[in-house]
Amino acid sequence: MKTSQPRSHFSKKFWIIVTGSIALFTLFIMGRNAVHAIRIKRQINALHRQEETYRAKIEADSALLEQLRYDEYLEEYAREHFRMRRRDEHVYIIE
Repeated sequence: MKTSQPRSHFSKKFWIIVTGSIALFTLFIMGRNAVHAIRIKRQINALHRQEETYRAKIEADSALLEQLRYDEYLEEYAREHFRMRRRDEHVYIIE
């Protein structure tokens, strides 16, 4: 009978250590997954903001392209942005 008590005591400690180890390992893995999920959420939010920025730029560029289809605006745009001029005229830039 005395031999069964030390075995039972050893067995109980063993299972407590194993259960504790599994619990710590599980918490470690869950913590890493939570941190990873937070990082991914931040990246998704940054990409959504970037998407909105690019959509606004696309709308502005589309409007500009529509305006550039007309020769009058094309000439005005070239003069303002590229400082183009005709052969027989002088351009004075005042900034």
